[in-house]
Amino acid sequence: MQKLKLIILLILFILSNCNSQKNHQDNFFTTIDDANWFILTKEDVSNTPYHTNHYDFFGKSISGFNTFILKAIDTVQSKAMDGGGYFIGINAKPTESPIGYKLSLFGQQLLTPPRTTSYCSGSTYSAFIESLNMIYKNKSENLSEARFESLRMQEPDDSRRNDGIKFWGKWNDDGFGNHFALVQYSEMGTVIKPANARPGDFLNISWKSGGGHSVIFLGWYINQKNEKCVVYWSSQKSTNGLGDAIVPINKIREVMFVRLTSPGKLFTFDTEKQVDDSIKGYLINW
Repeated sequence: MQKLKLIILLILFILSNCNSQKNHQDNFFTTIDDANWFILTKEDVSNTPYHTNHYDFFGKSISGFNTFILKAIDTVQSKAMDGGGYFIGINAKPTESPIGYKLSLFGQQLLTPPRTTSYCSGSTYSAFIESLNMIYKNKSENLSEARFESLRMQEPDDSRRNDGIKFWGKWNDDGFGNHFALVQYSEMGTVIKPANARPGDFLNISWKSGGGHSVIFLGWYINQKNEKCVVYWSSQKSTNGLGDAIVPINKIREVMFVRLTSPGKLFTFDTEKQVDDSIKGYLINW
């Protein structure tokens, strides 16, 4: 009887592993859309800002690479279920930390965090990296030293990597960093118009009040004041670090959406490629 139970457990394990592999392969393609605005319901946004159900809540109507990004958000959020704190200050001692934990790609460390806090572009970059860990399991031998170095968030002596320098520096740069890093520099992403946006798309926001924000789009929403809003995940002061936010679009000047479309170029991108940081964003005409 004991032997039979062991055989049954082994069969169930094999089937579970096969299903997991199948789900992984089934989503190994670019997320598609029908060019209709992705509008959320009240139930979709009823969660606390600090949760690890982004795929369950916002991924119900999508498939493809964006599903890995939603799952990666949950991986990052799980490191700071109360937000973890928000801090920016490049001249502080210790300096600001993009994310508050030791972020690694394929087991190779990208960051020794100076603090346990985070800021916006660090959070979205962390979700991007964690999604690559899911998409390309056991692929570390295919990533060149030069490309890994480009992806690092610090210099070899663990000092701050300046804006505009290599992959992370472009992601973290002022303006539309997701475009600089994913569309121009690595060619891993494609620009998406606001009406086509889907959960898991990367979004740079330019505020009417000045400054910007790097976030991951979750959907559009009409709040109780009948205001049209955008729902996103990032690190911001309002959530004391990592968490979901709902913001009226009348505060936004322009946006840039980028979708992960060619993650395989992680292994082939030109580390010396230059980018044009003068690109213009889109208005939200919803």
